[in-house]
This record gives sequence, C-alpha cells and structure tokens, in this order.
Amino acid sequence: MTDQSKQVKKKIVIPGRPKKRLFLGMLSLAAVLAAAVLYGIWYIASPGLANIAEVLPTIVGGIFAVSVAISLLGIMNMGLAVADWPYLPLLQRQTYELVNLLFPVSVRLAKLFGISKRRLEGSFIATSNRIFTRMGIRVPADRLLVVTPHCLQLATCPHKITRDPKNCKRCGGCDIGALVTLSEEMGFHFFVATGGTLARQIVYKTRPKAVLAIACERDLMSGIQDVYPLPAVGVLNIRPNGPCYNTHVDIDEVKAQLEKIILPAKTNES
Repeated sequence: MTDQSKQVKKKIVIPGRPKKRLFLGMLSLAAVLAAAVLYGIWYIASPGLANIAEVLPTIVGGIFAVSVAISLLGIMNMGLAVADWPYLPLLQRQTYELVNLLFPVSVRLAKLFGISKRRLEGSFIATSNRIFTRMGIRVPADRLLVVTPHCLQLATCPHKITRDPKNCKRCGGCDIGALVTLSEEMGFHFFVATGGTLARQIVYKTRPKAVLAIACERDLMSGIQDVYPLPAVGVLNIRPNGPCYNTHVDIDEVKAQLEKIILPAKTNES
C-alpha cells in the first residue's frame, strides 16, 4: 500500500450501523396513514356507490380492508424476521411491493421528524440484509456476483476497469485491487458498473444465484428491489470526498459478508 493510500485510509470514518426499527416505524406510520386515507375515500364514496348498486360499498370496503391487512401483515412479517422470530418468507414479494408503494410517503413523514431520506434508505438496507441472513442463503462462489460503482476507483487512475476489473494494477490507491484479489481467492464474479443499466446487464449476463452490491444508500435500495426475487445483500460505500468521487468500502465488512454467503469448498464439491 502506498503512502498516499495510507493517508487516505486514515481519514476514512466508518459510518454507524443504521437502525432497522427506523425504517419499520416509518413504513408502519405510512401504512396507517394510507389506511386512514382509504377509509376517508370509502366513507365519502359510499353513498354514490350505493346508488349504483347496493352491494358496491361492501365490495369496495372489503377490497380496501384486505389491502390494508396485507400491508400491515407484510410490515409485521418484516419485523418478525428482523427480531429473529418465526416469519413467513412467502410474503417477501408482497413486502417489497409494499416498500415501493409506501416509501415515498415514508420519506415525507420522516422529514416531519427531522429524519433524512439517506438515513431511511440506510435503515431499509440494514433491514433487507437482516432478512437475507434470516433466509440462510448460501451459494457456490461461482454463482455469486459482486458489483461495485465506478466511483470506487481512484479518479486519476488511467486504467479502464468497467469491463474487466483485472485491468487494475493493484497499486493500493483505491479498494478495487483488494476486491479483485478477493475475487481471485474466493472465486466469485466481480464487476465494476458505471450505472444501474450496466449493473442490470451484468446480472442478466452472469445469472447469479445471489448478489452482493456496494453502493450508496439510494443505489443500493433501488438495486435490491430491482433484482428481486434474486436475493441481494448491500454494503454501504464510504464517502470521505462526498458522493460519487473517490469512494471507499470497508474490505473487512465485505469479506465478512462473503464468508456468510459463499458455501465452503468442501460443501460445494459434494
């Protein structure tokens, strides 16, 4: 590792762990608010619906009630998974669809409490990672895809690594070299993507059984939901120079996550 790299590493501050209950709390509040709005719509529309057909208010009310019940059940199921209690993995798809629907509302509610969108996204990633762990997903190394953003590469580096990370000279100026070395030692697929479109192309091309993504909160949240039902775990990057410029990642955390996901060689051979 060069002296320049050592100086950069000393400046890096590993961010604190996001609180999973923050996301669950805001999502629950959004669901309750949505339920109140639906009830208001039903209450106002009932007389008009009854004029069309006497049974319509009951049908519409039933649809609204079932939708709210499924939403609350999905949130409760997510909470059970996070709390290490028995949960229903079958509801995971509905839960992610619920997150897509209610997350914008959750962001606006969080602002009322002085909570930033970034904190909320970080809480979602921590929650999603916990569910990934609870599912006990383990795959052979050659069926695991690790994707990182291009900003992890030193901005002044002249070597193009977006199509072939092995072009990295491993000078120690950024964390790409350490990840390339890890991929060779452990056997997983490793790619550097310039954006979400390329990342999706890589997923389609390699057809992995699981994904480990390194990115900022926003990209991880959208990426985890985009690749579903493919299981994905996210590792937040570190941004000592601001977003999208000379970012870093905690290599020890990445390695710890990889060891949880990759099947041991002996098991893989059997």
